[in-house]
Amino acid sequence: MKRFHVHLSVSDLDRNIEFYSHLFGQPPARHETDYAKWMLDDPRINFAISTRGSQAGLDHFGFQVDSPEELAGIRELAEAAAGEDVFDQGESQCCYAHSDKHWTVDPQGLGWEHFQTLSTAVRYGDDIATADGACCRPETSDANAGESAPAGGSCC
Repeated sequence: MKRFHVHLSVSDLDRNIEFYSHLFGQPPARHETDYAKWMLDDPRINFAISTRGSQAGLDHFGFQVDSPEELAGIRELAEAAAGEDVFDQGESQCCYAHSDKHWTVDPQGLGWEHFQTLSTAVRYGDDIATADGACCRPETSDANAGESAPAGGSCC
């Protein structure tokens, strides 16, 4: 079963953890010095916040799936939407998890991550975030918001 994913970049992690813990009526399922994640069941949302983004606000959307078959099915949908502009990241480590994933970018330049979490990890990711904070989603140029290119050494 799919779970909707939202990742926000925040400037004050503690303040946001307090806010969202009250809003969701529960503490985060995962809390690190730079990251927090709530796994909500009603509605089914994987809601994450981190200080890793280049600026505060929406970082990306996505769908978390439970099986390789679901991941393959959602990749077909991404290919139907974006053609060849689907970046296969494969097995990677980011957001304190090992996952199998791919990305696409919508016409506005908003990243969409599709992933299956395989296990937890003790570090945020394999790579260090770039100077502009890009760690997770494919980079886009402003002139071609919908055209994605893999971010070099992207961790999630």
